[in-house]
Amino acid sequence: MVIHTDPTAQINSTAQKLFRSFMQFGKAEWHQRSIAGCTPSEIRVLFCIRGGVKPDATDIKVSEISKLLHVTSPTVTQLLKGLEANGLIERNVDLADRRAVGITLTEKGKMVTQQAADAFSASLQGLVEYLGEEQSSQLAELLPKVIRYYNEKAANVYRSPWNGDAEA
Repeated sequence: MVIHTDPTAQINSTAQKLFRSFMQFGKAEWHQRSIAGCTPSEIRVLFCIRGGVKPDATDIKVSEISKLLHVTSPTVTQLLKGLEANGLIERNVDLADRRAVGITLTEKGKMVTQQAADAFSASLQGLVEYLGEEQSSQLAELLPKVIRYYNEKAANVYRSPWNGDAEA
């Protein structure tokens, strides 16, 4: 009996190249580790707050942030504690429903979020300059297809005859 410890041992050369590329991309420093002392997770929460506020609302709820980021509310709450301690967000108790707490960016939070947006934009612009317009366009067209493939594959795993989702 032969046991392969190399996950690429049973796949063709193109699939092996993709595997190696995914592994290298996962290790690549394609985003800054810290901006203004904030971790990448904290930056994502700040962007979520900035972008998640509806036009007729002034704040966003923890549960909405949780849904947008696909993480649990306790995870969001922990991140918000750090952001609040650093003066980047404010919590506002809803007077109509005292259990509901809205989250808003402070002026400092808005500045840090803009700084992060500028850094990310500069990083992407640098990538476009490095790859060129044609390859950058190809990459921009391929990445959503990759995401769709893996999302569809994951959705099919959850559909099975045992959970009632499969059609007879």
